Amino acid sequence: FRLTNHTMKLLTGLSDRILAALPLMPVLALMVPLLGNPAETAKSWIQYFSTTTFRSRRDAERQLQSIIEEAQGVEFPPPPPVSSQLLAYLIVAIFGFFVTNSLIPNISQYTLRKGISGRDLGKRGTPLADKQIPEALGIVTGTVFLVCLIFCLVGYTASNPAKLLDVNAALLSICFMLFLGFTDDVLDWPWRYKLILPTVSSLPLLCSYSGSTSVVIPVPLRSLLWHKGSFTWLGDLANFLVIIDANSDGAVVETGILYMLYMSMLAVFCTNAINIYAGINGLEAGQSFIIGCAVLVHNLVEIQFCSDDAQGGKTQHCNNHLFSVMLMLSFVGVTLALLRHNWYPARVFVGDTFCYFAGVSFAVVGILGHFSKTLLLFFIPQVINFLWSCPQLFKLVPCPRHRLPRFDPEKGVCSPSTFACKPHEFKWLKRRPDDTECPNMTLICLMLQIMGPMSERDLCIVLLALQVASCGIGFFVRYYLSQFLFDQ
Repeated sequence: FRLTNHTMKLLTGLSDRILAALPLMPVLALMVPLLGNPAETAKSWIQYFSTTTFRSRRDAERQLQSIIEEAQGVEFPPPPPVSSQLLAYLIVAIFGFFVTNSLIPNISQYTLRKGISGRDLGKRGTPLADKQIPEALGIVTGTVFLVCLIFCLVGYTASNPAKLLDVNAALLSICFMLFLGFTDDVLDWPWRYKLILPTVSSLPLLCSYSGSTSVVIPVPLRSLLWHKGSFTWLGDLANFLVIIDANSDGAVVETGILYMLYMSMLAVFCTNAINIYAGINGLEAGQSFIIGCAVLVHNLVEIQFCSDDAQGGKTQHCNNHLFSVMLMLSFVGVTLALLRHNWYPARVFVGDTFCYFAGVSFAVVGILGHFSKTLLLFFIPQVINFLWSCPQLFKLVPCPRHRLPRFDPEKGVCSPSTFACKPHEFKWLKRRPDDTECPNMTLICLMLQIMGPMSERDLCIVLLALQVASCGIGFFVRYYLSQFLFDQ
């Protein structure tokens, strides 16, 4: 029996590792051709550093003085090739994974010592329910990520000085939300602060945003704004808020400040969407890991189709996606390490620290990478969970403090949690009209209603599979369905 039990644990652990590796497969498949020959890239690094390290101080001062005197006409050296940048970012991401994986067990002892811990409410009635589990370990993930990002930025800003403002804005926003998340774990901020402060954190991103604020209208909807050479009544009404380009027959709408407002709301949504779609072991880190891999796939696909500009360098579109790859590779690395410790049964809790850190990281790459609309396609489960939760979030329906699934210790399965109500109330939520309780309005409870009771581990796998499928739908919409909705 012991041998069989041990074998089952090994097989379970192996299957978990295989499942964790699946989202990385398309990322690696797209990155390998872009990396080229790593040996040649490493050789070019050695040659570069050997020629720059021994440069005399006088030559460096002379070059600096020349740059200062001719600041307007200075021509910066071309950035390193894409393969060199990707290899450097990949090495830093691997470094981030191993550092995070080794630091989490050590830092968890400090959080336990300071009382930053909690009990697993999803295991009531079992011996694990009384065990104190370290909380807010997202601070380790966020800190290592910032270290990795600083390493990447040293080379990135040297070769892309025009992106220095974007880099500083990204660092400022991520640091702000990491601080907010950790203080929320310690002080338990009210929800009103969780909505206001992410808005403030988005301001550096909006100030540094230099992309277009125009929106292309899908072909089937253009007739609502423009018909037979003139604006419709809806187009005239819309012109009070936005500017519809008459030369494009209503195909392009300049939204101006409204687009900035949308991006600010996107930052608020991303930081809170992961936070409210949580409650079972591995879900927060798992969904963030999958979304990060999806963002990387999108970036790498766009980089492959990038063409050189007139000077032989990469276009701004390509540089924006390289900026996103730089952030997301390190993010995926540190998140995978956290997922390893947060997977069922969780040895640490990620806390609001990680949820806010992950959300603002996605907002940063979506806004500064100039694909904020595509980013929402990877948040389909989070959007569904938010919309379904709105009646409880806005107090139209009673909302208990914890909406975690109900755990049955005898059967070892989870079922939808409920809130008490009167027989005549909320009949649209009940299965039977005379019930005195209604299921909580979360996507987790909704999946349990549809698929029936299941273990916490299986429930997390089902929800993460839904996340993978939703990202697949997002790619289908972005790269296939869009060709029927927009002009080529």
